[in-house]
Amino acid sequence: MTDKDSSKEHGPVNLGVVQGSGKKPAEDKSDATEDHEHDDSGMTFEVVEGEIEGGKKVRRKGVYLLPNLFTTGALFSGFYAIVAATNGAFEQAAIAIFISMIFDGLDGRVARMTNTQSEFGAQYDSLSDCISFGVAPALVAYAWALNELGKVGWMVAFVYAACAALRLARFNVQIETADKRYFTGLPSPSAAALVAGMVWLGTSIEIDHDSSIIAIIAAIVTAFAAVMMVSNVRYNSFKELDMKGRVPFFMILIIVLAIAVISTYPEGVLWAIFLIYALSGPLNMFRSPRP
Repeated sequence: MTDKDSSKEHGPVNLGVVQGSGKKPAEDKSDATEDHEHDDSGMTFEVVEGEIEGGKKVRRKGVYLLPNLFTTGALFSGFYAIVAATNGAFEQAAIAIFISMIFDGLDGRVARMTNTQSEFGAQYDSLSDCISFGVAPALVAYAWALNELGKVGWMVAFVYAACAALRLARFNVQIETADKRYFTGLPSPSAAALVAGMVWLGTSIEIDHDSSIIAIIAAIVTAFAAVMMVSNVRYNSFKELDMKGRVPFFMILIIVLAIAVISTYPEGVLWAIFLIYALSGPLNMFRSPRP
């Protein structure tokens, strides 16, 4: 959709010479872009976004539907996790966060595959991540066990949520200069999986989450995930993997085996995977210190 002419009439204009001055009347210097901002009157529900086309910035209305549907699914799952946790359904809350991770992993890929990337989509995705992987895991952990620690418990939950927001903000400003092979700090979805996996596993084995010992362990895990998110520890992004090229046949067998193992005991296997990934950053840093 191309922008329509946004010029407006400003009343009759004298094109001749102003009597007694010898000069032409002053021209209206406001450009079409500024006029366009005032085209719509009254309450509207519209997004106008600037895009570069042919080396020239143009303004387009509307948003891309398909990738933003996946982002909305991720946001809904995160919100549902909060609601489920407040009702004491901790297993459903933890699973909802993992489902949110699936939606979050698909929205960007769908946008790139369909060439529907947009600044609106990037901002919407970041805000959705802040809720699904920041606020939701913090509140789920607090409702599950951290509340037993009183003020310390909600402080740990808040620190986690704040660190997730800071991690996302840092990622947004460094996205053009960061090494694509690594993440700086633990990614917020992985941190959320570490916290939600702990709740899912604890609920599955019917652990006494009202115990002070369990609350302390939950606080340590949550605080560890929070600190790793805002740290400068590098984590492998696995973006160098070629998912479109040919691979040896045995790779398919490994994937099938991995799916089978996860399906037999998803809460334990998934939590172990993300725990190992969260520990891999600091372990690699100590094993291979930078000069």
